[in-house]
Amino acid sequence: MIAFWVVAGVLTAAAAGLILSRAARAATQGEAQDPTPAVYRRQLAEIDELAERGLIGEAERKSAHAEAGRRLLAAADQPVETWTSEPAARRPVLIAVMLAPALALGLYLALGSPGMPDQPFVKRLAAWKASNPASLAPPELAAVLEQLTQQRPNDPEGFRYLAIAEGASEHPAEAVRALRKAVRIAPQRADLWELLGEGLVFESGGPVTDDAKAAFREALKRDPKAVAPRFHLARARIADGDRAGGLADWRALLADLPADDSRRAALTAAIADAEGQPEAAPALSPEQLTAVRGMVAGLAQRLQASPNDPQGWVRLVRAYAVLGDKAKRDQALADAKARYAGRSDILQQLDASARAEPMR
Repeated sequence: MIAFWVVAGVLTAAAAGLILSRAARAATQGEAQDPTPAVYRRQLAEIDELAERGLIGEAERKSAHAEAGRRLLAAADQPVETWTSEPAARRPVLIAVMLAPALALGLYLALGSPGMPDQPFVKRLAAWKASNPASLAPPELAAVLEQLTQQRPNDPEGFRYLAIAEGASEHPAEAVRALRKAVRIAPQRADLWELLGEGLVFESGGPVTDDAKAAFREALKRDPKAVAPRFHLARARIADGDRAGGLADWRALLADLPADDSRRAALTAAIADAEGQPEAAPALSPEQLTAVRGMVAGLAQRLQASPNDPQGWVRLVRAYAVLGDKAKRDQALADAKARYAGRSDILQQLDASARAEPMR
């Protein structure tokens, strides 16, 4: 690693020295002739040629000739500004260019880790495979599962777990790709079609696309009571303009859910929202509220470090709105709108999130 930085520094200094030497050579040459008069003389010749070919009339030729002649005389009377360079002024630049690589190398030796050995991906992957899966971060777990699926290409469970890991890593496209392979291997499994539909919804940022609808319908063919496909297909009907039909499907789904099903509250809120009724967020205990605020603060810190996450900004704005923190909501909304000014779809989602009802 040290050898690399030494070679890079030498090459940088050599390139800078070559550029400065060529500039110095150009400065020592005689003054270049001003090309402006030659340009206007060529224009005069071109005007005459166009007139001889009959492309412009005599009146136009005289007018253009007079204008070009006027500009030629003005250019001839204009003093030529020459560029000069003093050797004394170039010397500090050359010294700075030479010292920059040396200073960078010195800082790296003092603050970096030049003795740290390389960490090839193969070795890291082997270490992850030998570790407890619960201790791995989602991207590390996804890398392990990616290799396992290559070794067992006909196991749908491997691709299902890979999709879950990719989703947790915020890689929706990779999750969808893994689920497509899973449904090709086991097309009879309703749960895989359901996961594929949800992955497509996540990939689209919320809307139920045509591909997602097709996946949910495949899931319902195999399991007509599946909750998530029924919910999203009803939501798609409402988004497509069939509000009455979508609400009827949601109410039928609500009637089929057991009384103690935890999903009833979310479904009831969705029905109320679609009917135009204000949605009241459920009250939280002080411990739950503290935990939620901690998660929101963590999301805000992550977006400050990695701001290129439109759905993260949408979630942050909605979280501040639900918490009733208008100042932070407005600040996050302004920052996100400035970042995604050209994305009308993201701007609509941000505005909708900012209108979320606060907890009571």
